[in-house]
Amino acid sequence: MYYDHPRQPKEDVYKAMIHISDTIVLDDNDIQLEFIRASGPGGQNVNKVSSAVQLRFNAAGCAALSDTVQERLKKIAGRRMTAEGVLIIKAQRFRSQEQNRQDAIDRLVAMIRKAIEVPKNRRPTKPSKASKQRRLASKRRRGELKRQRSKVRQASDQD
Repeated sequence: MYYDHPRQPKEDVYKAMIHISDTIVLDDNDIQLEFIRASGPGGQNVNKVSSAVQLRFNAAGCAALSDTVQERLKKIAGRRMTAEGVLIIKAQRFRSQEQNRQDAIDRLVAMIRKAIEVPKNRRPTKPSKASKQRRLASKRRRGELKRQRSKVRQASDQD
């Protein structure tokens, strides 16, 4: 929960179900938004306005994600996921709090959608016999060409 005023919590106007796919819908309680001060240049409001957003998503505690999706999400997230399975996304690209909030949620949705995709299994292949012969013939031609560039040796006079 975030606060507009130190003593009064702001209304939860941003809370809504987030649709990832037909089968996966995230609950509002799985996502925590915290508004923090952005780093970098910001002009007059740099030390007054908390426009950056830090999104925390408890992937380990989310019932909507299967174990395999959680594993792929962990691999995609890398250092952004803690040891406890909490994904942390920091959004500070925009100057407005609303745009940064939407950017953080969009990035989370994109990450989860990428984790949903089942990677294709690699089928090992080997070169065909004809392609091996073409490669060796090409190597022979190239070697012959280089051999022709070398200096011609004089036949020594032997009686």
